[in-house]
Amino acid sequence: MKATVTQLTNDLIASYARYGGINHLDGKNLPSKRTISLITVDLLRLLFPGFFDEKLIHSSELKAETAVLLDSVLGALEDEIRKSLEYNPPADLAKKDITTAAHTITREFLNRLPQVREILQTDVEAAYAGDPAALSKEEVIVAYPFIETIAVQRLAHELYQKHIPLIPRIMTEWAHARTGMDLHPGAKIGTHFFVDHCTGTVVGETATIGNHVKMYHGVTLGAKSTSHVEQLRGKKRHPTIEDHVTIYPGATILGGDTVIGAGTTIGGNVFIMDSVAPNSLVIYDGLDMRVLNKADKDKPAPGVRI
Repeated sequence: MKATVTQLTNDLIASYARYGGINHLDGKNLPSKRTISLITVDLLRLLFPGFFDEKLIHSSELKAETAVLLDSVLGALEDEIRKSLEYNPPADLAKKDITTAAHTITREFLNRLPQVREILQTDVEAAYAGDPAALSKEEVIVAYPFIETIAVQRLAHELYQKHIPLIPRIMTEWAHARTGMDLHPGAKIGTHFFVDHCTGTVVGETATIGNHVKMYHGVTLGAKSTSHVEQLRGKKRHPTIEDHVTIYPGATILGGDTVIGAGTTIGGNVFIMDSVAPNSLVIYDGLDMRVLNKADKDKPAPGVRI
């Protein structure tokens, strides 16, 4: 017997009542995922003029094209930020000030785009210098999924720092779905960052990554435990990676107290939950994990259990 549209509707409405935890009805208007994805593409166009456009932009047209695009992004983003603040307003923000706050935050965010471009240039340089397969910096920008992902993360991080709910995570999950690399908007990432191949790499919310860090696919910078979730919210639970560290594929590094010292190399498929001294070499030989000092590979790095 074929179900009628009325029967199908009644069944679905009944499920809405039964499983109300996944409804969002009669509440505040949430930010639009589709609109934020379109805004994110336009922000990439502003960061990398000519690389994310369908047609070539001539220098003589750049100012006019940029002004039109900025105006469009400003209006759309301000509206989404206002909806985000209405959904979960900061404690010190009165309802009557939400519209003003959205206006101010949007302009402050867009004012940071030149600084975001400055640091992204170092990421492009690191990717080109770190991959012998790269033929040019243009190829890195137009073809490497890492560049798109780190650009979106750096944009989202600016909004995350301003305590904007929902939007930063929507942006980075949009990039995650496109590239396979999951960079939380809360992660603090230094200059000259590069993740080769990038697929399957995960960087958690409270991770801190220094300057000149190179990672490969399948690396996880995660938390030791996700039990007692409420006690973990807002706490440092992801590792710190200091400057000039290289992390090879499949490595897993866990814990908010875990620090990987500067100049260290982490081998593939290594599992780490303790800090590693600077200038160490951590390897997995198929049976055991060993931590060696780069200056003397016959001796364990000081202060580290093997």
